[in-house]
Amino acid sequence: MKRIALCFVLLVASAFSWADEVRVAVAANFTAPAKAIGAQFEHDTGHKLVLSFGATGKFYAQIANGAPFDVLLSADDTTPARMEKEGLAVAGSRFTYATGKLVLWSARGRLVDGKGNVLKTGNFRHLAIANPKLAPYGLAAMETLAALKLAESLQPKLVQAENIAQAFQFIASGNAELGFVALSQVTSDGKLENGSVWIVPARLHQPIRQDAVILAKGANNRAALAWMKYLRGNKARSVIKSYGYDL
Repeated sequence: MKRIALCFVLLVASAFSWADEVRVAVAANFTAPAKAIGAQFEHDTGHKLVLSFGATGKFYAQIANGAPFDVLLSADDTTPARMEKEGLAVAGSRFTYATGKLVLWSARGRLVDGKGNVLKTGNFRHLAIANPKLAPYGLAAMETLAALKLAESLQPKLVQAENIAQAFQFIASGNAELGFVALSQVTSDGKLENGSVWIVPARLHQPIRQDAVILAKGANNRAALAWMKYLRGNKARSVIKSYGYDL
């Protein structure tokens, strides 16, 4: 019996001796699903996953300056494409892992109506958005305001956050009565967790296609390749869909 147990331990140790570590830069809007998928990935593969969250624009600057990331999960499709052209990412490794949905959200119930008319009334002091120069969801928010012909009139009320996670915090804390965030940040299994929300029609902004790409530093990292494969799998896709993303 002891010999069987010892053999089992040795087999497990041998399997995990092949495990590697992958460092992934993740767009802030994808924080919750990345953590959920990451836990499954580590359990199923034995690889170690190190996640960092932030604005896509900031990650680009960090990676261009040598930040040791192996994979980027971007909030757009243009940044990974640009990185491929510049030699910062592995050509041909890019794919769309999710299509995001922009929402207008308030932590207060009934403040945001189902058609977003609260933007036209202007009955609020502060409207939070992510920095449109760094965060694709912030850019989509500005495109939405422009499409509604409200960009100029609401400019004095805008409170700009560094990324979509900080925009969420501004609203959740009450420092801004409402603001634009990702649907994934305010719903769980398709249900609104709290407050009030308007799902912005896709016609009001450019599609938020979120691409993943293997970075130059991760080109020969087996864990990076395994992570990208896992992200395409049924388990990951199920999690991504449950957070309100399109596939």
